[in-house]
Amino acid sequence: MAVPKVVILGRPNVGKSSLLNWLAGLRLAIVEDRPGVTRDRVEYLMSHEDRYFELVDTGGIGVQDEDNLTKHIEDQIQTAIDSAAVILFVVDTRAGLTPLDEEVGRRLRNVDVPVICVANKTDDEKMDTQAADFYRLGRGMIQPVSTKQNRNRTVLLNMILERLPEESADDAPAGEPEMKVAIVGRRNVGKSTFVNTLAQAERMIVSEIPGTTRDSVDVRFELDGKSFVAIDTPGIRRAKSRGASIDFYGTHRAQRSIRRADVVLLFLDATQRISKVDMQLCEYIGEEYKPLIFVVNKWDLLVKSMPTEKWVRYLNDTFRAQRYAPIAFITGQTGKNMKALLNHAQMLFKQSRQRLGTGQLNRLLRDAIQRNPPPLFQNRRPKIYYGTQVGVQPPTLVLFCNEPRALSRPYQRYLLTTVREHMHFEEVPIKLYLRRRQQSDTRDEVGADSDAVVETRPE
Repeated sequence: MAVPKVVILGRPNVGKSSLLNWLAGLRLAIVEDRPGVTRDRVEYLMSHEDRYFELVDTGGIGVQDEDNLTKHIEDQIQTAIDSAAVILFVVDTRAGLTPLDEEVGRRLRNVDVPVICVANKTDDEKMDTQAADFYRLGRGMIQPVSTKQNRNRTVLLNMILERLPEESADDAPAGEPEMKVAIVGRRNVGKSTFVNTLAQAERMIVSEIPGTTRDSVDVRFELDGKSFVAIDTPGIRRAKSRGASIDFYGTHRAQRSIRRADVVLLFLDATQRISKVDMQLCEYIGEEYKPLIFVVNKWDLLVKSMPTEKWVRYLNDTFRAQRYAPIAFITGQTGKNMKALLNHAQMLFKQSRQRLGTGQLNRLLRDAIQRNPPPLFQNRRPKIYYGTQVGVQPPTLVLFCNEPRALSRPYQRYLLTTVREHMHFEEVPIKLYLRRRQQSDTRDEVGADSDAVVETRPE
């Protein structure tokens, strides 16, 4: 399963960022005594009792941003809610229950994941009765904490663990799950035609008028006895061209479809150049760590005049960060190459769910480091002690080292490329975290001469 997300929500200035820093034991989010400081989501991978999860801090719900970014903050909050496995609803015991707290409570009423109401700034037991006022929000048990007085941290972490989704014994779902494929791209690149051909039925309105599909629609179909879901999405325009609210919401629905998907097909028109919208979509797909296939549609119009190698070079030069992603050339109207495309999507789906053994990963890291040691940092050679895979969809790796900031981005890319080349992650994104090894952990450096290989998960 993917690493579950624990999302921190609440009105402005209740101590959400302080809570993230306190639980993580690091100063990660900016903390100031004024509303609106946190805008984008801040994420941090942490573990408690040998269970990994991502803490996600968000901007204050209801804040009126001084730089007119209120809508952007709200979008980030909704994205966090959509991805949450557990929500920490943070309130301020000193300030008491406010109308904005009640508004946040109403917003969370229809959320179908566990919600823990965290009464922050409850500095001692005498204030617990004051925190009890928040029972009126209807969120069940209230957990008093104090980030400043370090009160009830372990209690809260244990509550989070109790509410996280259960891990299966082998981390693999029973049976073959149904793959969800999001079909995204600019307007009029042939997405709906592709779905119609795929389902062999006129399930979508197909038109040469750009922007016909205004909402994301799921279409279930079968291929070779396997069931799939295709998520057709509205065509996207550049931000300055989005005059109507329909276009604005279409963009957000397309982004939500990307988040829901197991594999994303980014449609491109073979007769047109890659646009800024295409690059923005690809960037968003990358931010969500979704397996991606570039689909060059309407290839029948160019097949006699342009070699595929030229388009491949064009794509690789434009999307350098996604060079691992496969490229398909199809004709959506006739169905040419569509079956091969879907079979490849199924292969990416399978890759994203693969899991490496810890020993296997560490042997690979050891060989990579011996071939190419990390560059010096402040006249010292960084050390990587061991690595482990903590999640799938996307494959999520954690490397424990003596100094995380000493491993440069190019060296991290080198390690990820090595993993891709030698394991079953050749064409999918990999999420990588670097963590400092705790002093109590005495395991040897991966690149050391010893033949010992770590076989257990880190503490």
